[in-house]
Amino acid sequence: MEYNGTDKRYNQFSQHLKNKFGAKVYKITIDAGFSCPNRDGTISNCGCIFCDDGGSFSQAHSNRLSVEEQVAVGAETLAKRFKAQKFMSYFQAFSNTYKPVDELEKIYTASLNHPDIVGISIGTRPDCVDDDKLKLISGFVPDYYTWVEYGLQSVHDKTLKKINRGHDYKCFLNAYEKTKEYGINTCLHVILNLFENYDEMMETAQTIAKLEPEGVKIHMLCALEGTKVADMYNRGELEFMSEDEYVKTVCDFLEYLPPKTTIHRLAGNGLRTELVAPRWIGKKLDCLNKIDREFLRRDTSQGSRFNK
Repeated sequence: MEYNGTDKRYNQFSQHLKNKFGAKVYKITIDAGFSCPNRDGTISNCGCIFCDDGGSFSQAHSNRLSVEEQVAVGAETLAKRFKAQKFMSYFQAFSNTYKPVDELEKIYTASLNHPDIVGISIGTRPDCVDDDKLKLISGFVPDYYTWVEYGLQSVHDKTLKKINRGHDYKCFLNAYEKTKEYGINTCLHVILNLFENYDEMMETAQTIAKLEPEGVKIHMLCALEGTKVADMYNRGELEFMSEDEYVKTVCDFLEYLPPKTTIHRLAGNGLRTELVAPRWIGKKLDCLNKIDREFLRRDTSQGSRFNK
């Protein structure tokens, strides 16, 4: 089965964007100074156990720059490096709906002022959206490719409690359904190896599949300096998957997802000095190539086990 005219066995988001806009589209990661109710004391002061002070692998430009300046710098950098022509503004770190609506409107609008911006993607928590915020975001839909990304991580409440997520699956489901009512594309983030066995991870895949989201982003649990996961790893309280185990689990996970769901990420973006373990996460292309080879070996693809 072909996806988007490539030899990939899964529906790659980057190729989806290229087909939609006629050119490769690059995300410009923006830091607008958001916080999180799970870190500022509203729910907890601790945050999720995997999250570091920067918001877990955020690659935003300095928040000392205005939103417009971050977009301009990002576009210029990407244009020079990749000859990029089209971009999406991407609010990644922490909870990017965790401000009053009038402030959000100014921030989001500022990110869309650049002439080559074609879309916007907003990462947040399901307990940080309401009708007013979703109505605001839905107002961008006619003119921009508009996404909300929810950090679901797992459908199992026991897991969400263990990672100190601060909300349950029902909270996510309510936010997801409301987001769909406003006609906004959704991307769901999942973390594998969250103290769950294989069957539990596949239950998350099958539950997500029934929701038929427009996008899914899969992460491997990792330990960053200064996080509780790193503390647990250093005390010998957890083990990480090997790369081969992760590759096989990802392929199984993708086989359950609808073929039309776009896959936004399957591997990390490179080694950071804060990364404690597993070290193989720093080799993104190696991991992606192994996923491609595993699908070829199986002669399966995303959606092979999908039952609507």
